[in-house]
Amino acid sequence: MKKSLLLSLFVACLSFAATAQTATHKVVLQLNTSDTLVWHGALKNISNLQTALGESTQIELVAHGSGIGILIDGKSTQKAKIAELAAKGVLFKACENTIRERKIDRSTILTQAGTVPSGVAELVLKQEAGWAYLKY
Repeated sequence: MKKSLLLSLFVACLSFAATAQTATHKVVLQLNTSDTLVWHGALKNISNLQTALGESTQIELVAHGSGIGILIDGKSTQKAKIAELAAKGVLFKACENTIRERKIDRSTILTQAGTVPSGVAELVLKQEAGWAYLKY
């Protein structure tokens, strides 16, 4: 009886250790500033996150309001870095409310970016689903 209890406990510990090592981290970043230094810093932090937590970390940057410029061709100072991070699985989302309100031509949104109906709603949904949240 003691042996089977100890064996069960040992197997449970191994399962927990294996799960902990393969845990997927999920991080959503809010960007709503036109400050290009902040844009650079946010993308640098995304790179640092992937280095520290692994490339299996799910990362999504949501740009809305004044931050939408990071995802607009001709306004973004970060096109090369966005392309690099997107190739590594980082998702970039532009807020459709902002696109509509600012009358942004959809063809100018970077090809690496998708859209969400509402940037702030996307942030709420991600947080409710357990994603870590960073604001820039």
